[in-house]
Order: sequence, then structure tokens, then C-alpha cells
Amino acid sequence: MPKAKYAEIYKDLKARIEAGEYEFQELLPSENHLILTYDCSRNTIRRAISALVTDGYVQTMQGKGVRNIFQPTLKTSFTIGGIESFKESAVRNHQTPRTEVLCFTEITADEKISARTGFPVGAELYYLQRLHYLDEKALIINHNYFLKDVVTDLTEEIAKNSIYEYLEHVLHVSIVTSKRTMTVEKMTEIDEKYLELGDYNCLAVVSSQTYNSDGIMFEYTQSRHRPDYFRFQDNATRRTR
Repeated sequence: MPKAKYAEIYKDLKARIEAGEYEFQELLPSENHLILTYDCSRNTIRRAISALVTDGYVQTMQGKGVRNIFQPTLKTSFTIGGIESFKESAVRNHQTPRTEVLCFTEITADEKISARTGFPVGAELYYLQRLHYLDEKALIINHNYFLKDVVTDLTEEIAKNSIYEYLEHVLHVSIVTSKRTMTVEKMTEIDEKYLELGDYNCLAVVSSQTYNSDGIMFEYTQSRHRPDYFRFQDNATRRTR
């Protein structure tokens, strides 16, 4: 199914902002100019701008226009409110990603795995351990569990590239919602072996349960981050009471 026009406009404007075509605090082209540029309706432009507002790239000002409020972060950052793959976040941060698959196997969820992940006992799963590099620094270890009924025919080669790309572009799975918990945990033997932790003995850990458009949880991932390169960001707005 082709993406909506507003999503294409959002993606193009977002890329232009990140590339510095619009300076910080500069006003974007007028609504009428954007309508002509993208050959679309006013409502389509407003939906694209609304998405940029939600993601913290711009701020609308009544009677004045749309101001760019994006500033690149100095360290690797991941989004809280959005769902993006490791590869997508690396591109957004202008970094070079590489993934090494440490473990790739098929398992059946027992009571222990069910309690940890949320998958029912007896669910057929792929279990992976992946080491993620950014600019050749080993920064993240992911423990991934994928439901085989949804993520069909997964391979180690796919896991080295992008599982989300495979899901969306090959299997045509819609990735909709992710529930996340963030904790700080002591390092494990695997963490110590593969991550250069130095004097650190703990990691930032993000655990997530991800659902498709049918409301089926197809992924549980525990993402273990080297603390000196860990940064999650979000865009919050205050609601008037």
C-alpha cells in the first residue's frame, strides 16, 4: 500500500531540516508556497507540519508561520515517542551502523520466557543476540525475541541488515505500537565481553513489547546500552488546565 502524501512531505521536510537547509529558528516556507511545491492540498501540508510538531522539529505560531526548532544532538540519541530501527536512528544521527549477530536460534517459550517477554507458553520464537556498532564503536547489545508466525522466514543475513525493513517492505507488516520500560541494571558477562564499559558496571536497559496492526505482539526486545553513549529524547508539550 503506497504511503499517504502527507507522510512523504513530512519525510522530505524532516530530511531538509536535519540537513540544515533551514537554520535553527528560521521560518519554513509559507503554507501557500509548500502547497505549490508539493502539489497537494492545504490539509495535506497541515498534516505533515503537525507530524513535525509532534516530533519536535518545528513549532507553529499563529499569524507568523512555522519555525524550525530542531537542533542536532551531540551524542547518539534514540526517540521515546516514535518507533525506529537501529539503522534508522543511526542515519538520523549521521552515523555509520553495523550489526553483528552473536546468536540466532529458534526456541519455544516456556514459563520463564513467557514471564519475561509476555509471549504465551508454547509460542514459537526466533531468539537473537545482536551487537550494534555506531562508527565502529560497540554500543548496544540487543536480546530479541520475534514471533515466528508474524516474522516468517527470518534469517541471520536479514538480522544483520534491518529486521524492520524486512517486516515492512517484504512481509508488509504494519508496526504500530511499542510499550517500553527503561531501567538501569548491572552488567552481565555478555555485556562485559562485547562492550567496552571501562569503569562502568551497569547499563541503561530499554525493554519493549511491540505490536502490529492486528494487535499481536510480535517482538520483545531488551536493548542494553553503553551508558556513556546512551541518550533518549522526546518532545513534550504542556496541556492547559
